[in-house]
This record gives sequence, C-alpha cells and structure tokens, in this order.
Amino acid sequence: MLNDLGLLILRVGASGLMIFGHGLPKILDFSTNVQSFPDPLNLGSKASLLLAIFGEALCPLFVALGLKIRYASVPPLITMLVAAFIVHAGDSWNKMEFPLTYALLFFVIMLLGAGRFSADHLFFKRG
Repeated sequence: MLNDLGLLILRVGASGLMIFGHGLPKILDFSTNVQSFPDPLNLGSKASLLLAIFGEALCPLFVALGLKIRYASVPPLITMLVAAFIVHAGDSWNKMEFPLTYALLFFVIMLLGAGRFSADHLFFKRG
C-alpha cells in the first residue's frame, strides 16, 4: 500500500513539475518560442518545440494519470537527456544537473511502473 502511494506521489509530483514548469509555458508562448527554440537534432525549430511539448506536457500527463506509464515515461526521459547532453553539452554542471534530475525521475518511474493507484490498474488490472 505504501509503495503504491509512493509511486502515485512520485508520478504526480514529477509530472506536475514538468508540465507546469516546462510544458505549459512552451504551449502558452508557442508563437514566440517557435522562432527561437533550440534545434539540437536538426529537425527544425518548430519540430523540436513540438517534440519538447510532447515530452514535457502530453506524456507527463499520461504518467500522472498512470496510463501506459512505461511508454509515456520514455519521451520525457529522452527529452531531458537531449537537454542535458546536447543542448547544455558545453555548459557547466549546474545547467546539466536539472534535466538529469528529471531524467532520473522518469527513468525510475519507467522501471517501477504505475502502481495500484493508476488508470492502468483501474482499467487493465489482471487477475
């Protein structure tokens, strides 16, 4: 029971911080961001911004709900690894530490799964 509660707090906490601190601001200021957003994978600024929004807003929403969590935690993990090792590659450790912390959180969530307090358990529980 406590493990499931811990997973719920981890999922909702990490996802909420990601959504409200990073994803939602990108959505709300899309027209400004699209013109100057970093393009670390040479896909174009708009495509990079859309991928970041997918990884920082949509997928964390699925993680918070506990819906297809092992799949939904991969895009935020990748987004944060790209931010740490490509976007901030030449920066100090202080700039890399923040996205690496998020990457660690979503990696742990991916490994542990959603737990009992999740949409996956509610809709797809076995046995």
